[in-house]
Amino acid sequence: MLAGLGPASAQACEALRVVNGGVVAAVTDGDTVVLDSGLVVRLIGTQAPKLPLGREGFPTWPLAPEAKSALEALVLNRPVQLGYGGEEVDRYERALAHLFLADGTEEPVWAQLHMVRAGLARVYSFPDNRECLDQLFAGEAQARAERLGIWADPYYSVRMADRPAELAKLAGNYELVEGRVLLADRSGSRIYLNFGRIWKEDFTIVIEAPAIRLFERDGLDPLSLDGTLIRVRGWVDTRDGPRIEVTHPEQIEVLAR
Repeated sequence: MLAGLGPASAQACEALRVVNGGVVAAVTDGDTVVLDSGLVVRLIGTQAPKLPLGREGFPTWPLAPEAKSALEALVLNRPVQLGYGGEEVDRYERALAHLFLADGTEEPVWAQLHMVRAGLARVYSFPDNRECLDQLFAGEAQARAERLGIWADPYYSVRMADRPAELAKLAGNYELVEGRVLLADRSGSRIYLNFGRIWKEDFTIVIEAPAIRLFERDGLDPLSLDGTLIRVRGWVDTRDGPRIEVTHPEQIEVLAR
C-alpha cells in the first residue's frame, strides 16, 4: 500500500495529452498494466524492479513482487486516464503513458509519482519522452533521503564514479553513479565527461551528436560540467572502461559546482 504519501494529482503534470484509458484489468509488474481493452501500458518515466516474466535465467530484482503488489493495490479494477507527452507506442506495441486514476471521487492520482515516492520505482527517462520528469525526480529524491523501498537495498545503491573496477562488474545494469567530472572534452562529434585520468580504465560519460543537439536545444553545454559534481543514470557498458552513454539532458543531475 502507498499510505502516508501526499496527493499526486494530474495537475502536477499539465504538459500531457490526457485521454480516457478504461479500466485496469491486470498488473504485469511495477511499471506495466493491461487495460480492459487489451491495451498494454508501460508507465513511462519510471522503472520498477523487474520480474522474470517468463525470461529464462532472468533474476527477480529485489522488491519486484512488492512493487507489483503496490501498483495492484493502487490501480487494479479502477478506471484510469492516460497522459501522453512524447512517443506514444514502443516497438512492443505498448502504450507509453503516464497513468492517472480517474474514478471521479477525487483529483486524479498520478501512479508514477506514487510509485516513485514509495521507493518502489526510480526515474527512467528517454530522449523521446521527457515531460514531467522534474516532479518525478523530486519524488525520487524524497524517497531516497528517507531510504524507502529500493533505496534501503544495496542492489540499488548510488555508485561512486571513482571506483571503476566496481562499476565494470555492473556492466549491463541500469545504475545511478555520482562523482566529480575531472575533464569535459569534445572529440569529433562526441563529448566525453571523464572521471579519471586513464580514460580506457576510469569511468566515463559519453554524449553522442544527437544528444548534444538536445543539450543545445535546451541551452545546456555539457562542456561546462568540467569540475562539477554530478549524478548520472543509465546503462553501464565497458567499451574503453566502464561508461554510460547519455542520450538526453535529464540523465545528468548537477549536485554541486
